[in-house]
Amino acid sequence: MNSKPAIKHPRVDHLVVAAQTLAEGVRWCEATFGVAPAAGGIHPTMGTHNALLKIASPAFPRTYLEIIAVDPQADARQRGGSRRWFDLDDAALQAALAANGPQLIHFVAEVPDATAAAAALALLRIDRGEVVEASRDTPAGRLAWHITVRGDGQRLFYGALPTLIQWGSVHPTDGMAESGIGLRSLTLSHARAGVLGEALRTLALAEIPVAIGPPNLRAVFDTPRGPVTLDSHGL
Repeated sequence: MNSKPAIKHPRVDHLVVAAQTLAEGVRWCEATFGVAPAAGGIHPTMGTHNALLKIASPAFPRTYLEIIAVDPQADARQRGGSRRWFDLDDAALQAALAANGPQLIHFVAEVPDATAAAAALALLRIDRGEVVEASRDTPAGRLAWHITVRGDGQRLFYGALPTLIQWGSVHPTDGMAESGIGLRSLTLSHARAGVLGEALRTLALAEIPVAIGPPNLRAVFDTPRGPVTLDSHGL
């Protein structure tokens, strides 16, 4: 298939839903949206695996939902003792997932240059993490990307400050089937809304609304069943 050119402007790439197990996350997706997600991949160096659902819309082109969980088959030696991304080693988050089921916890922004974007955040004294390189083969072609990963695994701002990703010529949604689900809006709230808003403006993501309030990510979807709303509830 023909590869698409790299993006010119930052945008919302994907939303992250954490689950205690991937099987539970898949069942949650089917119950919530009426659609089963596609198999994703394994992240050996992070000890996680995922499933994916295309949620692209005119406002959020080539955006998808990632359902992620700790991979029970992962070899800890490959991770070298490092903590998993997205706070998946956090005891409080895992306890909440066990008690309440899968939860929206984070989002990832695609940027034209992950190293430059991370450096811009560093000028605000925000450590978004090291930019690391990864790849995996899919039926649509090889996925190759650079992504920011903190050694402590923290998301920052309760998940409201995005992880940064820079894709190669192939994007995950290139090979995804249409799901009939579209992301309508994404809004954020945090007690330090001013700092968070400045960080988003620095990343050229100022179109994402930020309000002062308890930490939360709210995503609203258009589905054949009607609107569906997910909140992170400060996890």
